[in-house]
Amino acid sequence: MFPPRYSNPDYWKESGIFQEARFQNSLSGGKGGQNVNKVSTKVEIYWSPERSAVLSEEARTRILEKLASKIDNEGEIRVTCDTSRSQLQNKKTAIDKLSIIIAFCFKENKPRKASKPTLASVKKRLESKKMQKDVKANRRKGNYEL
Repeated sequence: MFPPRYSNPDYWKESGIFQEARFQNSLSGGKGGQNVNKVSTKVEIYWSPERSAVLSEEARTRILEKLASKIDNEGEIRVTCDTSRSQLQNKKTAIDKLSIIIAFCFKENKPRKASKPTLASVKKRLESKKMQKDVKANRRKGNYEL
């Protein structure tokens, strides 16, 4: 399958995909006073897995399959960040977000182990079935107890 390092976000930060990404800055809303109106602190990252030279064909297929809902009409994944007043901090946060999203595509789920119901839960289930049986039995015709 895929190497375990693929599920590590730090691997994707160092892999070179951010050299292929397009960064765009714009004015940010929220805190900052007049700074909001003057400085472009919001950061958007656009990255296309289809055109990436860093990815292998299997990895590209996996990312396109898992992130189909996050890919726009141009085939790009868009990540934005405007939480901080600093453009540099927002850029770092956006890079972290994108690397986590990509790493999540390669995370292998552990197989579920079937477990036995506890003795108390079995007892509770049987008790509720018995109560329901009694309720329905009392609704029958000709079963009057005086």
